[in-house]
Formats: sequence, C-alpha cells, structure tokens
Amino acid sequence: MDKLTWPRRAALVLAAIFYVGAGVLHFVKTDFYLRIVPPYIPWHPAMVWISGVCEVLGGIGLLIPRVRRAAAWGIVALLIAVFPANLYMATDPVAAGAAGQPPLLLWGRLPLQLVFIWWVLWAMRERR
Repeated sequence: MDKLTWPRRAALVLAAIFYVGAGVLHFVKTDFYLRIVPPYIPWHPAMVWISGVCEVLGGIGLLIPRVRRAAAWGIVALLIAVFPANLYMATDPVAAGAAGQPPLLLWGRLPLQLVFIWWVLWAMRERR
C-alpha cells in the first residue's frame, strides 16, 4: 500500500475487511438479503449474489494498489445501487424482515451510506 498515510492505510484495511465480510454474508445469510430486495427489482437471488461478489472483489481490490481506485469507485457504485434495499427496509420493515429493528436504526442507515462512500474515497487517496 505504497503512498498512503498510516491513517488512510488503516481506514483502507478496515474498509477492505468490512466489504469482504459483508460480501461473504450475502452467501451465508442469503435469506436475509433476499427479503430486503425491493419487490420491483427483478431476479432477487441474482442481485444478492452479484452484490455479494462485488463487495468481496471491491474489498480485495482496495488492497491492491493497481486496482484500488477502480475498486473504490466500484464500491461507491454498489453503495448507490443497494440504496433502494436500505430504503425498503426503512419504509416497509415488516415486508423486509426488519420489523424487530428500531426505526432509528433503519432510517439511520440511509445517511450512513454517505459516510461509507466518504470513507472509501478518503482512504484510497494517496499523498502527493
């Protein structure tokens, strides 16, 4: 991880662990992810698997200097793409299988997506 400051390197490693772990969960807890895909999105299983693979690859890519920038932007695109699932959980928690979650947590996830976007973009920036 060549030209990164130690705080960015630490943030990048944590982001990589976070996204690889989240991606693996798509295959371990598939039923959960299937429930949070909004009904208007087709091919629920494919969407869950594709997003899981993208998270794993994005997380690994963050650790590879040659593909780090592409991986970070891929994660940003993924976070935007999965935003409807977070919105669906907040607006229809019963159907999304999240009825037991506090509304503050469900609604709080929405602006948290912006924090995740900032995190990955900040962490991948190299010093000049």
